[in-house]
Amino acid sequence: MLSISVKEFLFWKKTQLSKGGDHQSLALLLDSVGGISKSDLNSLNIKPEGNLYLKKNLDYLESIWEDHLLKSCPIQYLCGIAFWRDLKLEVTDKVLIPRPETELIVDIVRKIFRQNSQKLFFAELGTGSGAISIALALAYPFSEGVATDIDQDALEIATKNYINSSKQSNLKFYCGNWWSPLENFKGKLDLAISNPPYIPKDTYEKLPKEVKNFEPKVALLGGDDGLKHIREIIQKAPIFLKEKGWLILENHFDQGEKVKQLFIKNKFTSIEIVNDFSGIGRFTIGRYK
Repeated sequence: MLSISVKEFLFWKKTQLSKGGDHQSLALLLDSVGGISKSDLNSLNIKPEGNLYLKKNLDYLESIWEDHLLKSCPIQYLCGIAFWRDLKLEVTDKVLIPRPETELIVDIVRKIFRQNSQKLFFAELGTGSGAISIALALAYPFSEGVATDIDQDALEIATKNYINSSKQSNLKFYCGNWWSPLENFKGKLDLAISNPPYIPKDTYEKLPKEVKNFEPKVALLGGDDGLKHIREIIQKAPIFLKEKGWLILENHFDQGEKVKQLFIKNKFTSIEIVNDFSGIGRFTIGRYK
């Protein structure tokens, strides 16, 4: 541990932010690499006296920060860590960085299944870092969950995140495309969730370079209209869901009505478009019959 004065550290922090970037990204760097939590940072601003201890020296932290600014590489990849809900997740460029708006999926599930003692059987399709499935496995400790991903590297990261986040054994991981690894679970699921690739091709080409140049294309691109994977998931969902089982999907900000029509076409009921924190119809949910 390296000891430096609080005043020196605060001056360094101000200097880094003057170069660009945002407070949140710098806070993530300081927490995951420097060993200074957000609450520590807040208390330093209130009482800027004495010394503090760092896991890495300021020069090292500065080199990561400048990589982030100069190359537009997401800070989560440079630190190897993303915070999501109350989880601390390992991330690499093999998985999408879990977004704050996706956190609402867990809240949607909790509104539908209010008792955390319920014995749900749920599946997540395209788990990536494992964020959604891990959060649900922790929220419903008596449930059983299965999570799929087409990429074995992503599954290794998700498995590691689950082991690091939980002492439970109620979540299993399967490699394969969407429903294909779940043939043994036809008609057995209370709930299926997915945050699939839904960016239309034209929109993908215009994404910011910090997304397009670093995050996995396979986790973002949803075909010409963005609905390629969503269509497949909805069409096959009735085979795997129990009667009155739920499907919850995240979609692009302008796809809610189109996704709703796909739910109707495939005989779902209780269909609802749910807004995210910005008031955008980010999720579409429905019940099979």
